[in-house]
Amino acid sequence: MTQGTKIAWDDTVLPFQLDAADIRGRVARLDGVLEGILRQHDYPEKVEALVAEMALLTALIGQTIKLRWKLQLQVQSKGPVRMIATDYYGPSKEGEPARIRAYASYDADRITDGSAFDQVGEGYFAVMIDQGEGMTPYQGITPLTGKSLSACAEAYFAQSEQLPTRFQLSFGKSTMSDEHEHWRAGGIMLQHMPKASPLAAKTEGSGDLVSADDLLNGDDRENWRRVNLLLDTVDELELIGPTLPPTGLLTRLFHEESPRVFDAQAIRFGCTCSEDRVRQSLSIYSAKDIKTMTTDDGRVTADCQYCSAHYDLDPETVGFEAKNSDED
Repeated sequence: MTQGTKIAWDDTVLPFQLDAADIRGRVARLDGVLEGILRQHDYPEKVEALVAEMALLTALIGQTIKLRWKLQLQVQSKGPVRMIATDYYGPSKEGEPARIRAYASYDADRITDGSAFDQVGEGYFAVMIDQGEGMTPYQGITPLTGKSLSACAEAYFAQSEQLPTRFQLSFGKSTMSDEHEHWRAGGIMLQHMPKASPLAAKTEGSGDLVSADDLLNGDDRENWRRVNLLLDTVDELELIGPTLPPTGLLTRLFHEESPRVFDAQAIRFGCTCSEDRVRQSLSIYSAKDIKTMTTDDGRVTADCQYCSAHYDLDPETVGFEAKNSDED
């Protein structure tokens, strides 16, 4: 495999169902998407790892949202990495790729010698779904817990959606001899089939974190435990998948569970920023406010936190007074 060669199953999410166990899931493989996200920034390696993990979780979770919906995952913490935010934009129409963007905010001088997850401290993990104009956005929040961002996501689904969920992820820099070094990621998400829509489960709990054993009983609990034991046999190289397609991975792990696959969803890196959006965000400010934002060179500038695009604007053309003037 030469530098730049794209594997057919890279940057895709394959949904599947284990009919014998009443469990659904997704297999994700990210390559070019991570390259698009991370090359925009000069993150420390531990921050890169957190962003890679968050992007992988976003791809796995986001595959279920409907056309033109938007999913956002966010971590807010008191640790060296203050925030990680990812956006997943559902396809505009059937057959088109979904788009992901991500960024992190951190204090470089506070990064420690600990693990990547050690760089986030006390805080929360949030999931937000924007269903479009005229619809009330959905939001769920759970405390940061466990030893990884995937553990936080599992806690969110158990607590907020009452859905037993499991993530098994692998991510890191590819060091294959015939390629340039770059980040790759792969993972599997398992979820017990809901008895009702996940968005309908909005009960107010006691505040104590719950687990799959709290949510399942009888055959459901046994099926969940059995499939998780099978997932425990996967190794990191199989998850990242440079040589093993997702269908082969499912057969290797779950051939006795009657796996059934559906159409894969392609994913691309994509940012929605534009000069028009920057102007719209500045339209709430008066000329006096705009003056405080003007540089010594007499310009108003803005940088996109997701893709690092730089916008350089004439202060006379932004703000609500400029807009009103244009309309006269």
